[in-house]
Amino acid sequence: MQPSPVTNLLDTIRSAVGDMVVVGVIGAIALLLFIIAWKVLAGKKTTAPARPVDLKIDVMALGTDLPPAGGPVLEFYNVPVRLAAIVVAPAGRVRPLPSQLDDVFDAIVPGLAQVVAAHQSVVRRWPMQPSVKGFAHMFFQHVRLPGQGGKGTPWSSAAGLVKIEGQPLMAGMVLRTESTSSHGQEIIDAEEKWLSILRVKA
Repeated sequence: MQPSPVTNLLDTIRSAVGDMVVVGVIGAIALLLFIIAWKVLAGKKTTAPARPVDLKIDVMALGTDLPPAGGPVLEFYNVPVRLAAIVVAPAGRVRPLPSQLDDVFDAIVPGLAQVVAAHQSVVRRWPMQPSVKGFAHMFFQHVRLPGQGGKGTPWSSAAGLVKIEGQPLMAGMVLRTESTSSHGQEIIDAEEKWLSILRVKA
């Protein structure tokens, strides 16, 4: 007995529905894979990684000039020196460095901003520093003095803590005397210690 036209129609409909279900499942899987791939690719940053800051200062390239005559005099342990370079850095994430650094310089020692201008000191901004000892170690490592840490040469350096309006900052200096010195490298672990080793005379 041959199937009736109605039966044939129902079989055709069932076959078509089955094919549509299969196509729908495949389409849903493809869409899901596309969404996953898009999210993965969108999550990746295409920008180039930030270049590390060059912290090195070549002390020998700072020159052998003496402090300019007639300008403010900077003394290091009562000996006139030239401020060849100064580095400042924020301490922790509390406060960024201001755009103008004169107030920072004068917070180290009153009148130091005039010394920086008169001596035409090299000024560098360093990234955030977590600790005084860590900053000092990094400063001495990247700003290498001749000889054994500058001892027996005209070069000395000091690095450590500064506070401006109660907020901590870090500072490091490269100093040059006219003759040899025995001071070398010095860590400033308290802000008031700057005043015991440095003095500015008009």
